[in-house]
Amino acid sequence: MCGRFALYSSFQSIKDYTDLLNEIDNIKPNYNVSPGQEIPIISYNNNRNILRMSKWGLIPYWAKEENINYKLINTRSETIAEKPTFKRAFLHRRCLIPANGFYEWRNSDKQPFYITLKDRELFSFAGIWELWNSPQGKQLLSCSIITSKSNQQMEDIHHRMPVILDKSHGSAWLVENDIELLHGLLKPHADEYLDINPVSQAVNYSKNNYPELIRAI
Repeated sequence: MCGRFALYSSFQSIKDYTDLLNEIDNIKPNYNVSPGQEIPIISYNNNRNILRMSKWGLIPYWAKEENINYKLINTRSETIAEKPTFKRAFLHRRCLIPANGFYEWRNSDKQPFYITLKDRELFSFAGIWELWNSPQGKQLLSCSIITSKSNQQMEDIHHRMPVILDKSHGSAWLVENDIELLHGLLKPHADEYLDINPVSQAVNYSKNNYPELIRAI
């Protein structure tokens, strides 16, 4: 799964990641992104890639109220095209979720690890988004990170991991309509490109947010 991640690249780096029409002015570094927080996502609308803010935790379009039970932070790649909660978003509302790394807790002893690319470059998770309309007319943009089974590097820590898209696949994820092609992108990231290090348990507390959280111990 993916329950916490970090995004601290400069705002300009995020805008430069793909050809963007941004709807926001700035993004503050966040070393402990937690469910329910506002996060930047890249979606494809009106023939343009748009950078905008979204609540992390998908609220299905059919939900009658903004309930915590509907805030789904992760979506399984294996069933995304089958379950009614996710199917429409998978077909029509896909997004990229920029990140520098993510945290995972080892099943055996709950030791947190920080996982990033070896080159420390900005990357993106595969995601989906929805626009929820409340009975009172309130609109809320929300999103979910797609997960797959873990690669060999991650297996000893957790059996699931977020789908990290190669930069060359980002455009295809946003605009393609070929279901088979899209499913082919939802796979574990190659082992040789990941760097995994144990970090302080200070990351367990969502209020903690500073660069030392990603420092290896």
